Amino acid sequence: MADTRTEIADLGEFGLIEHLTRNIEFQNASSILGVGDDAAVLDHFGKETVVTTDLLVEGIHFDLAYTPLRHLGYKSIVVNLSDVYAMNATPTQVTFSLAFSNRFSLEAIDELYEGVYAACSRYGVDLVGGDTSASQKGLLISVTAIGEVDPGQYVTRSGAGKGDLICVSGDLGAAFLGLTLLEREKRIFMESPQVQPDLEGQRHIIGRLLKPEARRDIIEFLGAQHIRPTAMMDISDGLSSELLHICKRSGVGCVIYEDKLPIHEESRQFAFKLELDPTACALSGGEDYELLFTVPQADYEKIVLSEQISVIGYVTDAAEGVHIVTRGGNKYPITAQGWKAF
Repeated sequence: MADTRTEIADLGEFGLIEHLTRNIEFQNASSILGVGDDAAVLDHFGKETVVTTDLLVEGIHFDLAYTPLRHLGYKSIVVNLSDVYAMNATPTQVTFSLAFSNRFSLEAIDELYEGVYAACSRYGVDLVGGDTSASQKGLLISVTAIGEVDPGQYVTRSGAGKGDLICVSGDLGAAFLGLTLLEREKRIFMESPQVQPDLEGQRHIIGRLLKPEARRDIIEFLGAQHIRPTAMMDISDGLSSELLHICKRSGVGCVIYEDKLPIHEESRQFAFKLELDPTACALSGGEDYELLFTVPQADYEKIVLSEQISVIGYVTDAAEGVHIVTRGGNKYPITAQGWKAF
């Protein structure tokens, strides 16, 4: 059977919206009115509301040569939810807006939305609105995520204090290495289309790039242990850059230790294969979407109960700067080498 292709023009904008949102069922009591009116209506019942927005642009944030549309839809939701969790909040609703050219069929847009709905279902959030538009050539996605948090319990980047422990979830550098691998295979393919991509044994790093997850489990763990971080943010631009953000906003310095950085064995091996330094990948690679946070030393006994959290250093006075101590015991200042948007 030939793949069918339905032109979006056959439906028109309202027909498309009706088609894409026909099966929405709400999962949160705070979602009162969703798609189909001029605006959504939400009621967070005495909780504080957090709101975050991200823009994903084809050719800048993703490459459709190796990014399946379903994965792209999933990732576009997850990266926004990650920002909500980084505020110590629970995401409850999202809006999803899309601009695309006529090179995309209805079937392609459906595939993108399958990923959107899969992420919404996994994280228990409701899709309550959005917009669609024509675009001259590429695909452009804009997502807004809304979350709730008990009054006074949100966590900013500016609360880290001297002596606090610096913690990070999961492992670092994998998404950057996944991107490096896929870009390499794309170059080979462009030059020799008959060559099959060699992705054997690289499941972890490719997965971390194409299908990241937001760390709801870490926020749930911290809540269950009654730990409220003093500062927190997610790692989208690379550890070094995010550390500098927290230190600057909190008016502090810090020391982290190279041998404490969590790096997956697959990442380490692939970095060596490319003659890259795994530590540099962990410090400067973006898109890990792990959580970087600080906690008082008194919480150490509780923090170590989670195998998903690594204590990588501690907060110092601002005058001491931001440093990393290498395995060999040398101390170097940390500079922001991460992703720059412009």
